[in-house]
Amino acid sequence: MTNPTTIERTSERELVVTRIFDAPARIVFEAWTKPELMKRWWAPRSLGVPLRSCEMDVRTGGSYRLEFGHEGAESMAFVGRYLEVVPASRLVWTNEEGEDGAVTTVTFEDRDGVTLLTVHELYPSKEALEAGHGAEEGMPEQFEQLDQLLAAMGADA
Repeated sequence: MTNPTTIERTSERELVVTRIFDAPARIVFEAWTKPELMKRWWAPRSLGVPLRSCEMDVRTGGSYRLEFGHEGAESMAFVGRYLEVVPASRLVWTNEEGEDGAVTTVTFEDRDGVTLLTVHELYPSKEALEAGHGAEEGMPEQFEQLDQLLAAMGADA
């Protein structure tokens, strides 16, 4: 892998994930904030469970609802609120599907046409971080899918 995803537990409650994407920050930000783009990369394909619904009101105070599953089958939803939205720079949201949800901060740092993306998750407890371990395992695959989407977007531009 030429562009690895780095995952580090910086404390017993915090997880930091970094990756460089070959696209400007404004384009990477769009992929995180436009439902039609998010649906194309967010769900790791290896799980076989698509993101079938993506509702996002991306503004400070807005909310989101991501629903995973196959049509006609039970689904799983992730919900939360946007605490901070700074276009092409920063997103902060809550994960409210359970009492142990993290607060996620994503920063988009433009570096001469490429983007250093940093995802910081702060959990309410060590146990909550341990319980959320599945997301940590899926991020490298998600980010590979995001790389593919960004390459396709560049080709379409």
